[in-house]
Amino acid sequence: QVQLVESGGGLVPAGDSLRLSCAASGRSFSGWTMGWFRQAPGKEREFVLAIMWSSGRTYGADSVKGRFTNSRDNAKNTVYLQMNSLDPEDTAVYSCAAGPCGGTYSRDPSGYSYWGQGTQVTGSS
Repeated sequence: QVQLVESGGGLVPAGDSLRLSCAASGRSFSGWTMGWFRQAPGKEREFVLAIMWSSGRTYGADSVKGRFTNSRDNAKNTVYLQMNSLDPEDTAVYSCAAGPCGGTYSRDPSGYSYWGQGTQVTGSS
């Protein structure tokens, strides 16, 4: 059974940093893509970043370029989302997701097969 468990969310002052973790288990993720999405109240789920498990290649939304990065630790089966210079507009529930994405990555949530439960991130002004 595939499980994705996020951790690391919280309330931080604007301008501070936060790192989220997503521990994955239940299958081999080789060839799959791990994505990060966020959803703010009253808004649609939004693509943030993705990383291809095998190559480590990453893709990101323009809104977070230069501030957010993602990485993976193969030995721990864990992916990370490093968020710097947090802004109140980054406030959302952040979720990690895993899927084959046709061998590439997807900005569409439907491209992912499994989802974590989400963790709240709040940037205070």
